[in-house]
Amino acid sequence: MNNMITTCHLTKKYKSFTAVNDVSLHIQKGRIYGFLGPNGAGKSTTMKMLLGLTAPTKGSFTINGKHFPDDRLEILKGIGSLIEAPSFYANLTGRENLDIIRKLIGESTNLDLPKHAVDDALALVGLTEFENRLAKKYSLGMKQRLGLAEAPLGRPPILILDEPTNGLDPSGIHEIRNLIKSLPALYDCTVLISSHMLSEIELMADDIGILNHGRLLFEGELEELRHYALQRGFSADHLEDMFLSMIEQDNLSRKQRAKL
Repeated sequence: MNNMITTCHLTKKYKSFTAVNDVSLHIQKGRIYGFLGPNGAGKSTTMKMLLGLTAPTKGSFTINGKHFPDDRLEILKGIGSLIEAPSFYANLTGRENLDIIRKLIGESTNLDLPKHAVDDALALVGLTEFENRLAKKYSLGMKQRLGLAEAPLGRPPILILDEPTNGLDPSGIHEIRNLIKSLPALYDCTVLISSHMLSEIELMADDIGILNHGRLLFEGELEELRHYALQRGFSADHLEDMFLSMIEQDNLSRKQRAKL
């Protein structure tokens, strides 16, 4: 098994609060890994640790054969990301914003990214006709598309996408879902994606990781999750049913342990 991302007992504590608790992930090369959990489960914190935006309290991780923290800069060169709401230069156009990113990627990675890489990125997310509009005049959905266009701009082997369909209408969600599904074959990359839209994750992810209160409850292929759910008497018709049943059972177990 060729893992592009491996975490070992990854933990993040903020004083008395544990945001991520002893999480060991195994994200395989060329696959789409759906990272699920309720609000506050620790998904974004885990992604921020992988991007070097916050340091683990305990544990370690390896990305594309490189170890954190020794290879932190090399790790970052190989990751494209969309974390939380994307930010742009409001008084520049969509094209100008992406061209700045193109130049920054070129300087940081020593890659000579051609100008047509911006054309490709705009076309990829359906913004070509709006490329000369100022970013401050973009709708929320258009800003989200522009942020998504940044992630694969330098052809990184790993993409980390946190809620990439935020602000999109149903048609836009459908388009972005199909785009994300195409990325591993198109760019020979691995995708880690979190989303509250479980029906969309079900349609695009190869593997699933479910987090609750910072703990990893399940990791594996969707078919393995169905088998896991059936063994425990949960409904296995849809990912949302399985997810909610697992979260509810874990929360109940936590309450029972707290009473002891």
